Amino acid sequence: MNKQRAEEIAQMPEMKRVSYNGQSIYIQRVNEDNETARIFPLEDPLNEFDVQLSDLVEE
Repeated sequence: MNKQRAEEIAQMPEMKRVSYNGQSIYIQRVNEDNETARIFPLEDPLNEFDVQLSDLVEE
């Protein structure tokens, strides 16, 4: 996923379907400097971690 699209999704009030390694996730914020995103799995909101934007897929 490109940086601009990830930022758009993170700022949208409605949920967009995005996955990481086949798992549905929520994008909390995007770090433009290192092109990563802070995410958490929808079924485990306490499990936050950073991933490369290139590993995110909009469904």
